[in-house]
Amino acid sequence: MSAVEDFRRYFAECPLVAIVRGVTPAEAEAIAGALYRGGIRIIEVPLNSPDPLESIRIIAAKFGDRALIGAGTVLDPSQVAEVANAGGRLIVSPNANTSVIEATVAAGMVSSPGYFTPSEAFDAIRAGAHSIKLFPAEAATPAVVKAQKAVLPPNVPLIVVGGVTPESITGWLDAGADGFGLGGGLYKPGQTEQATLEKARAYVAALGGQ
Repeated sequence: MSAVEDFRRYFAECPLVAIVRGVTPAEAEAIAGALYRGGIRIIEVPLNSPDPLESIRIIAAKFGDRALIGAGTVLDPSQVAEVANAGGRLIVSPNANTSVIEATVAAGMVSSPGYFTPSEAFDAIRAGAHSIKLFPAEAATPAVVKAQKAVLPPNVPLIVVGGVTPESITGWLDAGADGFGLGGGLYKPGQTEQATLEKARAYVAALGGQ
């Protein structure tokens, strides 16, 4: 399957994106394994992590046939090829840089740029984004998502990123959010494999309560 087809399949199975900022190559396989056992099928290693391309390479080699692995905090189009060469198939950015989006699409990878305003969202979608992430969600409310969903294309998933807790998931979903990017609430640098598994299961269980 293509990266986009895998994204849609995994996102439908579990609409959570794990953001493992700060993970090291030595920990990468164990942490990814905990996330996978917890039910999460989409994992991004931010490029401001220690040796991120090596972590992506390790995780993709182990889980790339059953999960979607990629990079976050991608700020420049040149980084897209580097991530692809490491086995990544997902490019996530904090902003709506259309050059990065277009490079991602051209490479056959999944583009998930960040946005905050409707103008940014529409620019990203026009450039080919496969999903858009509302970031930072701490500065927004479910009412913002509800208003934006009324005008945004329904076939482009809206992913809420920033400060999401298992307890807050219901409010966002009720407003129309399609999924969530989970950072510090799911993984912090140095966190154990067991703690990562428990947190992943808590978020997945919160989805199941809907």
